[in-house]
Amino acid sequence: MDNLAQLVEHGITTTYRKTIWRYFVCAVKEYRLIAPGDHIAACVSGGKDSFLLAKCLQLLYRYSKIPFELSFLAMDPGFTHDKRSTMEETARRLGIPLTIFETDIFASIEDAKNSPCHVCAAMRRGHLYKQAQLMGCNKIALGHHYDDVIETTLLSVLYGGEFKTMMPKLRSRNYEGMELIRPLFLVREHEVTAFAARYQLPVMTCACRVTRQEDGGKRSEVKRLIQEMKRTNPNVEGCIFSSAEKVNLGAVLGWRVRDEGPFTSFLDIYE
Repeated sequence: MDNLAQLVEHGITTTYRKTIWRYFVCAVKEYRLIAPGDHIAACVSGGKDSFLLAKCLQLLYRYSKIPFELSFLAMDPGFTHDKRSTMEETARRLGIPLTIFETDIFASIEDAKNSPCHVCAAMRRGHLYKQAQLMGCNKIALGHHYDDVIETTLLSVLYGGEFKTMMPKLRSRNYEGMELIRPLFLVREHEVTAFAARYQLPVMTCACRVTRQEDGGKRSEVKRLIQEMKRTNPNVEGCIFSSAEKVNLGAVLGWRVRDEGPFTSFLDIYE
């Protein structure tokens, strides 16, 4: 095993035990993300979040009393040679045995007029579900963290005209028996960033040409908005997260139970 892998594993359970490992384990337990007999595909994109997720799951697999299987899956959506080489080398040094498959997602969104992030994410998820299912997995694990949750919530309100958030787990509607889990759901992004910097992990940022041209797209815009709001309300991030846990149906105009389900108006039950 490369010395980097040993240093990272030691760091997760010591230096970052309180700020990363504890919240990782808490999310797994609180949201019941892993059950006995699961076969989980830890999905690696090449970024800092997914590599941290892979190492946390690897440690959990090694020491957990819950019997489950673990594979490591990476998709090449059209990386340059340098980007793919970086991902492969980082995985090797971290002791992560990647299974890589190729798609043409980047080519498919090359001529997108508007931000393709939503479409790209859906396409990626579909390919990951399909490949993980072929590998005998029943769950895919993604590296979304706490900050992704609150940013998604605001994106939905400000640009989608609907209040909804990113869920810690989600059943697939298109791949029977498959489920998506997010074990880093409670981990803060600045802790992930500090972790990657401490060990100088050679990781990738978003490799999408369209998003880079848009200065990070709408998500970066929301990040900046949250930072601006923190100047007058230091607890704004916690408030946004908490709002998704404490929805008061007695004080909203309408709601629905599922994405494809009908809306219920408050007037339907007002009388």
